[in-house]
This record gives sequence, structure tokens and C-alpha cells, in this order.
Amino acid sequence: MALSWGDVDYVIRMVSTLEITGERPVWFVGAAFGGTDDQTERFIREGIWETGNPDRYLDDIKPIKAGDQIALKSTYTRKRELPFDNRDHWVSVMAIKAIGKVLDNPGDGRPLKVEWKSVGPHREWYFYTSRMTVWRVNPGKDYTDELINFACRGQDQNIDYWRNEDYWKDRFGDNPEPTDDPGNEPPEPPYSVEDIVAEGCFLDLDKLDTILKCWQDKKNLILQGPPGTGKTWLAKKLAFALVGSQSQRYVRPLQFHPNLSYEDFVRGWRPSGGDGGDRLELVDGPFLKAVEDAAKNPAQKYVLVIEEINRGNPAQIFGEMLTLLEADKRTPEEALALSYPRDHQERLYIPANLYVIGTMNIADRSLALMDLALRRRFAFVDIEPDFGDAWRKWVSESVPSLSAEFLSGIGRRMQALNEKIADNPQLGPQFQVGHSFVTPSSLPERTSPSQWFAQVVETEIGPLLDEYWFDAPNEARSAKETLIEGLDVSH
Repeated sequence: MALSWGDVDYVIRMVSTLEITGERPVWFVGAAFGGTDDQTERFIREGIWETGNPDRYLDDIKPIKAGDQIALKSTYTRKRELPFDNRDHWVSVMAIKAIGKVLDNPGDGRPLKVEWKSVGPHREWYFYTSRMTVWRVNPGKDYTDELINFACRGQDQNIDYWRNEDYWKDRFGDNPEPTDDPGNEPPEPPYSVEDIVAEGCFLDLDKLDTILKCWQDKKNLILQGPPGTGKTWLAKKLAFALVGSQSQRYVRPLQFHPNLSYEDFVRGWRPSGGDGGDRLELVDGPFLKAVEDAAKNPAQKYVLVIEEINRGNPAQIFGEMLTLLEADKRTPEEALALSYPRDHQERLYIPANLYVIGTMNIADRSLALMDLALRRRFAFVDIEPDFGDAWRKWVSESVPSLSAEFLSGIGRRMQALNEKIADNPQLGPQFQVGHSFVTPSSLPERTSPSQWFAQVVETEIGPLLDEYWFDAPNEARSAKETLIEGLDVSH
């Protein structure tokens, strides 16, 4: 399909003024306030682009520069009237409604000035889409370059390529694989580190990109930090970003605990049929099942998410898998015999497309110390309490009754508490209190901000401080009183 909407000279001129194949991103932006109030005609007529809530998207909009290419989009799903056989599955669709060049970005939440060209009829792009209001697409990869060329240069989408990409091939490919998906639910859209930030992560994009790159290189990663820093939440979100979607097919979560053994995790003898009889059979645990899934589909990344990895005995639970976890031993040549082989010739290796991410609470005195051999095979990333601008912005937008000014005061109190903990020779930085304790999704009815914080101190932070200073109760009591000092907590 050529440029059915005409004005090829305009497009050529627009593209020639931009470094589409260079380092500058292309911006795909929404055109509807609240998801329903379409502003496309007004944006084109007035030569602007803005959001219905500039404060919320200010950090996303600031990087847009004059000269950048921008496209108005609308993202939805559809089952009917598609240009390929979708086998009655839902398909993610993104309509390109206008393209333009940014003329000016004030950088303060005011509208961007844009030279727009309407795309009529709207051109539809399939599969790789995003519902984000501001979607930054960086050139340099085959799939992003094709999207940019489709939107900005009028090139056709190679639908056969996308149908047969790993994420979509079992539903739309030339040789579909068996699937339990009945086709009644829309597929999960692509997922990236930008989505992690949009969903409330307080780390910036560069930090998340660095963590993801480190994990890709090392294959095994542990997020470690004090309680309440969102390690488990972030581990699962990073897993989705690594595999490229929120599909549960590729992410297997589990939790270590003191009673977990190698036989539970890797392979062991179990009563046949689970009936408690005398006959035993070898049963593969979740780790070998993940290995099998990854080996069958080498083009797709798979992730094992292990919560509280030091709550069990990791060296005993992994066994010989500890050696095979190393990034440079993910080959058939490095295969080893298992403790419980199915036959004397069986050898196993961990495929390169299976990744492991764990979380580790470094404040719990009851947890096992990490074996040095295990430490060598994992990259470690510290996740620290964060009461900065991103935290205040997220909480105030999620819970409007918690103003940024009030949250600034809470942040100062929490930071002062953490400095006291970090400076204590019997405790240290690993015992600080994380931001999750004071990151609510809502407030109970008829509860003032001060009452909410006092309740959090009494029921969540206070018991933790009592545990920290179990041999110095006066210290714990003083710390709790300091947290709520001067707040009006009356009913």
C-alpha cells in the first residue's frame, strides 16, 4: 500500500528534515482526553499537542525536542475486518491519525507547537503497539525502524514478519503452535522499561536500562535492599520487560523458604500419582520445568522469579545447577549429570534464554548468608528507599488527598529515621525503612492524611522498629514519637 492519504512531497520534506535513522526518538502520542474525548481535529487545526493532565506527563514530555518527529495514534483491539487470518483471536491495532514535526517544546507543561499533516484514511499498524499517552520509540532496531518507516515514510508493514514473531506466532503464524488460549481475550501488549516507570517505579529510565542490560549479560540477577523498597514488584516488572510482554507463559514466580529442598526445586522422588503409596517416581520441580520450556522455544526469553532467595538454603536448593547457572556454561558442552538422573546417559544444561531474578531482604537476621559461589554467579543491584520527586508525584496523583507539601514532610521524617538507623552501629543502611510503607493506593474513608500516617507508624513501621531495637525499647519508642511529632492525629 502506497501513501493513500496523498501529499508525498510533504512527507519527503518532513522526513528529510529529521534524523529518522539517527539517535533521536520518534514520539507516538495519544489524542484523546480521558480515553474518549478525541482532540485530533483541534490539535491539527491549532498546530499543537497537549495532554489533559500536563502535570502527570511533564517528565515524559520534557525530552521531546524541536525537530523531532511526532505521530498522533489511537490504540485498540479488534477481531474482525483484518488484512490477515487472525483465527478469531484479538489483535492489537494502532491507528496513525496524523504525523508532524515538533516546532517548539516550552518544557513547562504548556502545549507543544507542531506542524501537523492529517493521515486520511487512518493507517493501521498491528501487533507491536502501546497504550501509553507518550510512547518514545527509539530507532536502531528492526522492529522500531519498521514502525517508524510505516508511520513517517508511508511504507507498508511487513505483516507476515510480525505474524511469525515469537510472541504472536502461536496465534497468527504460518505454523501455529498448540495453545490453550481460546482466543477470547485480547493479547497482552508489548511491555518495556517505559511501562515500569509509567506504573509507578521511582527509578529513572537510564537506571532501569542499566539494570536490564546487566541482567541480560549476567543471566542471573538479585535485587537486594531493606524491607519495603518494592523489590518483589520490581523483579516481576523487570521480568515482563525482559520477555517483552506481561504474558504469564514466560514468567514463572516462586518463593524460597526454609523447608524447600533440591528435590522440591530441581528433581526428586515422589509417591506415584500422589496417592501416598509405596511406588516412587522421579518428578521434575519448577526449575527443570522452566528449563524444558526454554529449551523448546530458544527464540523466546523465559524468566524464573525467586522471591526471598536467601530465605532457604540457596546452595543446597540449586545443587549442581549452581555451576550450570553461569552465563558462559549455558551450552550442551557444559552439560552435567543430575543428582537424580532418569538414565545413566542423561546430561543437562541451562539454555541461554532462561533468566533468573531473585529478591533478597538484607535486614532479616534470621535469613541465610549467601554462599560465595552463588554470589559469583549473580549480579547484585541495591534497591534503596526513595522519597524523592518521583515518589511524591506518584502518590499525590494516585491519592489526591495527599498533597505534595504533606508528602514532602513525610519524606523528610522518613529520611531522618533512615539516617538514624544507618548511623546506628548495631543496625546500618540495610535496616532502613522503604518507601512502600508510605505509598498507599487509597486512603480509608473519613481518614485525614495525618491520621493515615499515624496508623502506618503504629501498625507497620512501629513493629519493625520494635524488632530492630528489641534490646533498646526506648530507642524504638523515641523513633516512633519523632515520626508523628507535630501531626494532628485527632479524630
